[in-house]
Amino acid sequence: MLSEKVRIAVLCSGGGTNFQAILNAQDAGMIPHGEVKIVVTDHADAYVLKRAERAGIKTAVVDRKEITDRTEREKRILEILEMNAVELVVFAGFMTILGEGFVKKYPDRIINVHPALIPSFCGKGFYGLHVHEAVLARGVKVTGATVHYVTEVCDGGPIIAQKAVEVKEGDTPEILQKRVMREAEWVILPEAVEKVSKKLRGV
Repeated sequence: MLSEKVRIAVLCSGGGTNFQAILNAQDAGMIPHGEVKIVVTDHADAYVLKRAERAGIKTAVVDRKEITDRTEREKRILEILEMNAVELVVFAGFMTILGEGFVKKYPDRIINVHPALIPSFCGKGFYGLHVHEAVLARGVKVTGATVHYVTEVCDGGPIIAQKAVEVKEGDTPEILQKRVMREAEWVILPEAVEKVSKKLRGV
């Protein structure tokens, strides 16, 4: 029998600011249909582990330095998700691209936040600061963030939400990255988590 709230796993490789945004929204009652049950990281020293610990949320590490084979890492992550009866997987700054086998296990139940307006500045090589460097190099005036379903095509799944952010004179990649996080990612990711959780519950 399905529990009242959708059981969520957040996969994160770094600081966990997007995870924190989900947590804050959850604490504020903005994600009534979902609940984060576990955080999985591929870096043993990722700061997200400290955030999760403070919040009393279970964690698991599948360290890419220890397990260098991607297929093996994928298998371990799947085992963790299955053991924890996870229903929705949220990529929040997760730097391992997982294969088709993984995606097929969770059809329409994996979502990702990308720091640009897909289909611009996405696909292979466009992650983290590289995205914002490319945005500034191109000279566009508007960027933003996208939450989309994860499919076997990198950044190619259906879009759930997007939010535009202004590119300002004098922006550096670091300044732009922070603005995109604050004005877009931290807003639309929690909203998308609730939207998909609600859909999974047929509400």
